[in-house]
Amino acid sequence: MNTITIARKELNSYFRSPIAYGVIAFFALIAGYFFYASVVFFVRRGIESTMMGQSMPMDVNEYVVRPLFSNISVIALFLIPMITMRLFAEEKRTGTIELLVTSPLSDLSIIMGKWLAALALYIVMLAVSAVSMASLFLYGSPDWRPLLAGYLGLFLMGAALLSIGTYISTLTKNQIVAGVATFAVCLMLWILNWVTEFDTSMVYRVLGYIAITSHLDSFGKGVLDLKDIVYYLSVIFIGLFLTARSLESLRWRA
Repeated sequence: MNTITIARKELNSYFRSPIAYGVIAFFALIAGYFFYASVVFFVRRGIESTMMGQSMPMDVNEYVVRPLFSNISVIALFLIPMITMRLFAEEKRTGTIELLVTSPLSDLSIIMGKWLAALALYIVMLAVSAVSMASLFLYGSPDWRPLLAGYLGLFLMGAALLSIGTYISTLTKNQIVAGVATFAVCLMLWILNWVTEFDTSMVYRVLGYIAITSHLDSFGKGVLDLKDIVYYLSVIFIGLFLTARSLESLRWRA
């Protein structure tokens, strides 16, 4: 019950400030543009193929859905630090963190409440893009299974990055520092799989496995691989565990 109360309070604070509206508006604008560009490209390719007498099969999932999921994941990389940067940094800046950590509330309730509020805002973002995706069913027949799997992948990826951002927010009272640090860590996890292009040794394969993007591709193809799900759940656990240790340290200092 305490967790839900904190989540509601945190979610209300998002919408009392320009953060939620700015993040959702920016996401809707960029995601909408990518959706429009993908659909236009798909239609043009179809018309060109017909005019040239080619019978090339046009797969809406391949030409629209998968590219859009890939673009949405990139947009999320930039917006997630904006969502998490204030979670604990704002409490430390205003001095309310002492009241929070000395309250009867458990660390688990505080952490889960704030993380769930950030996750709820992220889900609202994904729901905005789902409106565009739903329009595909009005004019075409995309396979709904890769669509659902892709959203599951985006959800797990976002939940993992949000847990990292939640932890980093406990380390500073400056929201800008928290946002930049979160973006830097998320970007590092994003590009780690690039090293596999230069070497295939064990070390590089491990770095490739740690990369957060290497586990997102299969979801876009409609494949639910247990190792990818376990990876994201592990990152979520590690991020929230580190947040608990950091909050415990703040409680002892308070």
